[in-house]
Amino acid sequence: MAKILVIDDEKAIRRSIKEILEFEKHKVEEAEEGQMGLNMALKGEYDIILSDIKMPKLDGIELLQKLIENNIASTIIIMSGHGNIETAVDAVKRGAYDYLAKPIDLNRLLVCVRNALEKGDLVSETKVLKKKITKAVDMVGKAPAIQAIKDIIEKVAPTDAKVLITGGNGSGKELVAKWLHEKSNRALGPLIEVNCAAIPSELIESELFGHEKGSFTSAVAQRKGKFEMAEGGTLFLDEIGDMSLSAQAKVLRALQENKITRVGGEKEIKVNVRVIAATNKNLEKEIEKENFREDLFHRLNVIPIHVPSLDDRKDDIPLLADYFIDMLCEEMGIAKKQIADDALQALKQRNWPGNIREFRNVIERLIILGGKEISAGDVKTFG
Repeated sequence: MAKILVIDDEKAIRRSIKEILEFEKHKVEEAEEGQMGLNMALKGEYDIILSDIKMPKLDGIELLQKLIENNIASTIIIMSGHGNIETAVDAVKRGAYDYLAKPIDLNRLLVCVRNALEKGDLVSETKVLKKKITKAVDMVGKAPAIQAIKDIIEKVAPTDAKVLITGGNGSGKELVAKWLHEKSNRALGPLIEVNCAAIPSELIESELFGHEKGSFTSAVAQRKGKFEMAEGGTLFLDEIGDMSLSAQAKVLRALQENKITRVGGEKEIKVNVRVIAATNKNLEKEIEKENFREDLFHRLNVIPIHVPSLDDRKDDIPLLADYFIDMLCEEMGIAKKQIADDALQALKQRNWPGNIREFRNVIERLIILGGKEISAGDVKTFG
């Protein structure tokens, strides 16, 4: 059942629309002119607003503009006489969902309302999914180092500056990269992640730059690489310190010239990609050992961001515990568990070599195996 507002200065039309929609179990309210309809829309929440174009005080187009300006979430359907079809089409371009020609075909009305409601459901589902995605990449913490990272992200994200993220395994380097992408002008483009440590050195160039058919034994077809897949978006090179020197040389060229060449190919392909890199290694020491190119380091290290270990920000543990308990209990479909103060103190007293990743796993284990309220005993037994 939907809540629908019908705005029309003709009483007979309002009543006929109301009767047919109420027969379909919808709740219908009426407004006899545009300004009255606007006032009702601002005060109440309607799934659908059906509005005529020609009305006294405030016509349908002006009403549409004011509804959009006030961020009214209702799906708006415009009604018009045959002489106003061009105006109705213009209204759709301005943000109306659809238009209905007068005299109103009641079957067409019902189909239009049904489709509008389905569209509204999809929009709501999309908002929920976006909220979940955004929640999944929350950066939790009030430690000065975390606040400094957030400040840098706000300044750097809208630019195309290259960023080198350093920090221990599990400290949240991927999270920083995701935040940089989500807050950038490339947010609508793809975020392509490559774990350089997980790909054999003989395959990393094919993974990054793609290959042509027949370029090596298993190359049975042409394949795009991650640089091409990230076109218009962001390429995140995780654990770049483990990349082979030959692949480093090609990455450097791609960064300098914004061009790549597939393995086994000769054609240069232009790419428009922002590169963010991360490593758990000290690249300056790797340069001394001749394991990493100094020129690539300077090309990547435009904006350095260091992510602190969890052991360096233990005061954030209560916030992190609450965050992960809330998120994990929701994922498991159970009521949120509470955690006792002595349990939080116990978590603070231990060391976290695996950083945030290890902490999350421990919290999940405590939720599953601990009591109704997670205690210090649970931490000692299951942590």
